Amino acid sequence: MAESVKIVRTVRDLRKVTAKWRKAGKTVALVPTMGALHAGHISLVRLAKKKADKAVVSIFVNPTQFAPHEDLARYPRDEAGDLEKLAKVGADLVWSPSVEEMYPEGTSTRIEAGSAAADLEGAFRPHHFGGVATVCCKLFNQVTPDFAIFGEKDYQQLAVLRQMVRDLDMPLKLVAAPISREKDGLALSSRNAYLTEAERAIAPALYAAVSAVARKVASGTPIEAATSEARAELTAAGFQKIDYIEVRDAETLVMAAGSGKSFRVLAAVWLGKTRLIDNVAV
Repeated sequence: MAESVKIVRTVRDLRKVTAKWRKAGKTVALVPTMGALHAGHISLVRLAKKKADKAVVSIFVNPTQFAPHEDLARYPRDEAGDLEKLAKVGADLVWSPSVEEMYPEGTSTRIEAGSAAADLEGAFRPHHFGGVATVCCKLFNQVTPDFAIFGEKDYQQLAVLRQMVRDLDMPLKLVAAPISREKDGLALSSRNAYLTEAERAIAPALYAAVSAVARKVASGTPIEAATSEARAELTAAGFQKIDYIEVRDAETLVMAAGSGKSFRVLAAVWLGKTRLIDNVAV
């Protein structure tokens, strides 16, 4: 039986632990999460343990990245289950502050996300990336990791955070991990729990569609033609709304143009009341 994993809930207690590690010359990797952990999160923890001597997992459902109409209140939470999973994989520490600890009364400073946040998710969730950048800046300052591990499913988030780390001279390295998927291609996500059985059967069509766009663009099909076909296929499959399906520069997320560059297909769609995102490299 796996031993329990140590959990701390105040910055003071967190720093007591990390100070001992630093004094002993240990390196630290951080895996930021909002909990409701699945196999994709656990793969990030395994990567963190390979990259550094100590692996810290933060569990914090960050209110500043949710708009009032979004799913903050119903976002899945399962601390007991999360701690059990993290103990089994050998996480060294769980950092799980309250909202009051993360944002004490009087807190007013915010990070403004850079150009990578300009559209795509930024257009549909205009306050989202400011909240993400702010909480990640705080997490990086609190944990002071050598590495921070993120999955590529939230690809635009990764681009935004790379800009922040570079622009603010933060002394850590961001490590990107490939998207973890179900056998039928659906990207693992805590929000998949919202899907009904019928919706879950439809959901893999998103991965099929973005993969088809990537193949077509790579073989010379014009981007607009490839994405238009994908929108039609997704609508026919039963997706109620398509926020976007775009091909962008993989680093800057500006509109794809020219040759010899790396591109990424990114999509966000609605299936019932659930918003799904996915992306693939071209």
